[in-house]
Amino acid sequence: MKLYDAPFAPNPRRVRWVMAEKGVDDLEIVALDIMKGEHKLPDYLTKAGLAQMPALEFDDGTVITESIAICRFLESRYPEPNLFGRSPQETAVIEMWLRRAEFLVATPMMLWVRHTAPPLAVLETQNPAFAAHQHAQGLKGLEVLNERLADREWLACDRITIADIAAFIGVDFGRLIRFRPPEELTHLNRWGAAMRARPAAKAGL
Repeated sequence: MKLYDAPFAPNPRRVRWVMAEKGVDDLEIVALDIMKGEHKLPDYLTKAGLAQMPALEFDDGTVITESIAICRFLESRYPEPNLFGRSPQETAVIEMWLRRAEFLVATPMMLWVRHTAPPLAVLETQNPAFAAHQHAQGLKGLEVLNERLADREWLACDRITIADIAAFIGVDFGRLIRFRPPEELTHLNRWGAAMRARPAAKAGL
């Protein structure tokens, strides 16, 4: 199998983080430079269908491009440590917080950065008003996470899960514009420090 990877991009980093947590080292890594538009070249588009990163190509030619779909495959193939749930109820709780992490935090934070960081202007036409709206939405999402973490170490259950990974990477992408969560979000910042201290946090950086 081949993993088409884009260093520094947040969605590929999700896959690298999961690989690092699970100790996966048997995938062939093919790095593409999205700043040079290599993910838009005909050869890649023929494989992936869309100019999205990352992509996992199987030996039979099947290609999947959504980061969470790739992570679910890795969970099935390398079940430990478990990141997606051990029981139907736990799986559902993790899924709930994964979706909240994506919709309330990761997506608005990543869009804010993409429409703010000068180097990323090569990827799209930046819109300051849109960026400001996404920033405001992302801050509201961080407050939701901070409240959730008031009496627990991790977002979904008693260990790190894909929900924590998706949320943290979305927030940490803000480093491109020197963003740090507000100091008053003490529970979120304590969780963020714990995430940053994990060896897997360095995956792709």
